[in-house]
Amino acid sequence: MISCIERRASPFKTSCLLLAVAIFGMTGCEDGSDPNAALEQRVDELVSQMTLEEKILQMAGSGSNGAPFSVPGVERLGVPAFEMSDGPRGVQAGGGTTQLPVGMMRGATWDPEVERRVGEVMGRELRAAGANILLAPTINILSHPSWGRAQETYGEDVHHLSRMGVAFVEGVQEYALANPKHYAANNIENTRFEVDVNVDERTLREIYLPHFRAAVLEGNAASVMTAYNRVNGQYCGENQHLVREILKTEWGFDGFALSDWILGTRSTVPSALAGLDIEMPVTMFYGESLLEPVVAGDVPEELIDDAIRRMVRKKLQFRLDEPSPVDASVIASDEHLAVAQEAAEKGAVLLKNDSAALPLDESALSRLAVVGLLADTPNTGDTGSSNTSPSFIITPLQGIEEAVGSALTIDHIGKDTLDPADEAVIQQADAAIIVTGLTSDDEGEGLIAAGDRLELGLSSERVALIQNVAALNPRTIVVLQGGSAITMGDWLPDIEALLMAWYPGQMGGHAIANLLFGDANPSGKLPLTIPRSVDDLPPFDAESTSVTYQYFHGYRHIDREGLDPEFEFGFGLSYTTFAIDELRADRSNAGADDVVRFSVDVTNTGSVAGAEVVQLYVTYPGSAVARANLELKGFKKVLLEPGETQTVEIKLPVNSLAYYDVAESAWVLEGLTHEVHVGTSSRDLPLSTTLTVEEARPVALY
Repeated sequence: MISCIERRASPFKTSCLLLAVAIFGMTGCEDGSDPNAALEQRVDELVSQMTLEEKILQMAGSGSNGAPFSVPGVERLGVPAFEMSDGPRGVQAGGGTTQLPVGMMRGATWDPEVERRVGEVMGRELRAAGANILLAPTINILSHPSWGRAQETYGEDVHHLSRMGVAFVEGVQEYALANPKHYAANNIENTRFEVDVNVDERTLREIYLPHFRAAVLEGNAASVMTAYNRVNGQYCGENQHLVREILKTEWGFDGFALSDWILGTRSTVPSALAGLDIEMPVTMFYGESLLEPVVAGDVPEELIDDAIRRMVRKKLQFRLDEPSPVDASVIASDEHLAVAQEAAEKGAVLLKNDSAALPLDESALSRLAVVGLLADTPNTGDTGSSNTSPSFIITPLQGIEEAVGSALTIDHIGKDTLDPADEAVIQQADAAIIVTGLTSDDEGEGLIAAGDRLELGLSSERVALIQNVAALNPRTIVVLQGGSAITMGDWLPDIEALLMAWYPGQMGGHAIANLLFGDANPSGKLPLTIPRSVDDLPPFDAESTSVTYQYFHGYRHIDREGLDPEFEFGFGLSYTTFAIDELRADRSNAGADDVVRFSVDVTNTGSVAGAEVVQLYVTYPGSAVARANLELKGFKKVLLEPGETQTVEIKLPVNSLAYYDVAESAWVLEGLTHEVHVGTSSRDLPLSTTLTVEEARPVALY
């Protein structure tokens, strides 16, 4: 019976259908019963018993004294309420929950399996805290590193973002409902409530929507949150093209759409007609205001029924009418804290390591200077809606001190401006570690925290600190914190080593210490491009109320303009070395329905265990439309012992090479000989082959 159900079910729905078997007493496929049909029958039965007033009451939040935020059910029918909580780096409800690294650091792991386990941690803790919808993941593309909430998402590439987002959704939905956000084109903070994003249909479809499509169609996301901004003249919460036409009709989304908070809903009739199912967090435009146009026939009651069916369907699938499957003992458990530390270790990116300055050898050191205000300051990210309240935070200094114990003398200089006594201490040290970067005062959620970051460099005070320490001690190592790209040309040449530590969560101090002393080997790769100057990027306008989004951004823009980045997309060093050889493909000609398998042999040629990320990019010579010079289309992370070789396979669905033809309103696969490049970053691609698609034709991506 189980195998029969599994053949019907996508990853999460196996458990949902097994649940339906238990709820409805089905005996399996042998008797011809259909779990989906039985579920829909039960949904229809419940909705048919509801009054119009009860239905509309379920379409708006009832507020909260903090978190979670509630949406009523129908108590007399046993239909439970929704209880919602942020967020992207940990569960906000309850307090004391595990605080994980920010999304950008987790994106830097390039490891969907780690992100799946991160999702499971949050899903368990959400249910233990009494909530059932996690307002995450944030999967807006990083179109520019100035975006204040860059830290919440996974990076600048469509494929990479999709893989990480799907993994997170699947992890969360082992226990609770996920809520990918903010749909769509939410990439500016300072004007997010009013800005009108003008974007052509091809750019919308290829750059700003694919990760949402993946979350819905592959991850089976239970819900989606609409964005504050407008897209092509309409607020997202009342944008029929985005919600009703694309999300619900084209993609066949069977979940529900809810608004962002307060200003995410701007109307009654237009929002309801567009397909916005829930107004959050309280009633302003729905409730009694919605009842009148339904009675008058301006909003068909069938649309109200559709909204309620979507919600009831998910409540049944996720067994929300039953007690939580987990209890409070899971919150900040040792197991969960270990996942947080693992994500921080695997997401840190070693950007520079001259003279093998890292890892530090304790046996060859006697004194270590740890410098900077941030060395012993909890610095875990934005203080806006993604903030959480862990019971403790391990700072970099604390992690270093606990790692070395009494083996080394640690001189802590916890400030950014040095005096002569400080300088003498730094000169006497065997090595100097500077912990610096950005904080919530520099970037974050608009109008709640710092908002957008218009300058990409560090403050003059922090630059001066790095330059001063480097002049005093030739073995200067920088641990850099922040949520996005930071330009560094004015100080990078002065230092020996640079570790990008992002905002690493509550276990970040232990992770940083393990990386510095070689107990963990850096394996993170940049999920974004670090430019040499903000002038190398497209303009970022955080003031105008009307902006236009272009097709090219990030490495696509840098490559197209023929520029050299400071550090390219996909870059990251290790304490070992790797060789990638023997690129093979199971075919050189393919059709739209094929999946081509590319394989390479990866060898750890160094002396310590380490992980490498094999990356596959595709180019489109002779394309009829403007395409990126190359695009990431696959990746896989592999852990190798010294001297070990493994064969890594990356699957490429041929229809993923299609572009969106606006005139035909369809995805079109071109008849081209595509170039396929494999390597370890977007600028280190030593292996190449070709893949010929002989017939141009429209394709269905969903």
